Amino acid sequence: MLWILCLALCSLLTLTRADPGALLQLGMDVLNQVHNAMDESHILEKMAAEAGQKRPGMKPIKGISDLKVKDVLLPVITMSFMPGVGVFQCVSTGMTITGKSFMGGNMEIIVVLNITATNRLLQDEETGLPMFKSEGCEVILVNVKTNLPSNMLPKVVNKFLDSTLHKVLPDLMCPAIDAVLVYVNKKWANLNAPMPVGQMGTVQYVLMSVPTTTASYIQVDFSPVVQQQEGNAIQLADAGGVEFSEDYAEGSSRLLLSAAFLTAELALLQKSFDVKVKDTMIGELPPQTTVTLAGFIPKVAEAYPKPKPLVTQIRINKPPKVTMKIGKSLLHLHGTLEMYVARRRGKPPVSLFVLETHFNLKIQYSVHEDRLQMTTSLDRLLSLSRRSSSIGPFKEKKLTDFITDFLQEAYIPVINDVLQVGFPLPDLLDMNYNLAKLDITENALVLNLKLD
Repeated sequence: MLWILCLALCSLLTLTRADPGALLQLGMDVLNQVHNAMDESHILEKMAAEAGQKRPGMKPIKGISDLKVKDVLLPVITMSFMPGVGVFQCVSTGMTITGKSFMGGNMEIIVVLNITATNRLLQDEETGLPMFKSEGCEVILVNVKTNLPSNMLPKVVNKFLDSTLHKVLPDLMCPAIDAVLVYVNKKWANLNAPMPVGQMGTVQYVLMSVPTTTASYIQVDFSPVVQQQEGNAIQLADAGGVEFSEDYAEGSSRLLLSAAFLTAELALLQKSFDVKVKDTMIGELPPQTTVTLAGFIPKVAEAYPKPKPLVTQIRINKPPKVTMKIGKSLLHLHGTLEMYVARRRGKPPVSLFVLETHFNLKIQYSVHEDRLQMTTSLDRLLSLSRRSSSIGPFKEKKLTDFITDFLQEAYIPVINDVLQVGFPLPDLLDMNYNLAKLDITENALVLNLKLD
């Protein structure tokens, strides 16, 4: 009985486990923004300005009064990944500490130091966002100079400096690390916020689990939520076990979007892929009239001896599907093509025939600001089959060239206009996607992110 229960539970876990629809690898190039965060926030200067202010619970330091900090050096920050933990950070800087010494005169201490801390990467339980949390902050003195009189006993001076600095520096510098991480964590704030896709719905990048850290990068797995405007979520198909290739520049960052995820996003636009074309003259096509159509189906001329304008209605009746092979991405569309004869004086058009059709569009990807853009061109008309006809049976294969030209000239431009809405990319760490290099891989689109 126990083995049956175990088997059932294992089966349930297998069925409910979802593949990530998007993956993000953050290399050291992106995480070096911590350096920028320290510069942008001017946190060390702020801490220095507050050093002389009395704060609740702060005990006075024996032997020094009127404490002030000045001449804070521009910090040099080095970081390294700690597998399974997060990021180890070392901040090298220097400053001058001034005040009145126990001897009554003005004292000046010039300090060069390193601040080290482990920035553990976690997932905020309330927001579901990634967050860094500082642990084990230490201040290591590299060099100390003072203007205390040289005739003082060295042991007395060293004891005083050691006591003073070990009381001042941790309280002064470790909060700076915490404050910088707060500043960095704010750059994740919009990551899982719903982002609109025109008026059709939203896309939300939701973390599947706590981000993982390796020796080379941090990986964030997303389970994107694609939701229609009416509130219905579009289920992502099995992503097929997508993963990054091992071939990439050390320290660089990458974003992977699975074909399954892009398929779900395009499903938001499915209704907009239904197109009715009433124009008689379209690009370089021959006039869209019964005379032109009769060249392929003679029975049209029998039914309509005089020229009549045509109306063509394309309806996509299955969700669009994206497939990807290395270097090539296709959009598969299944639907119907119905051709009508237009009539005057407000009378409804008369249906000539309805064709079941399947055709592929080749997709070219680009990035504009924070959105993925798609442009399509006709790849192949794969099938035509007659569902119904008011003019009797005919060989639909004879329409292949006519329909192919129609799709290319009349339908594809409408689809490309619809696709201009673009699809939102993850909003994190002030990422600039415009410089990304795009590669189509097996079942996924990979954006190689660049910061310069």
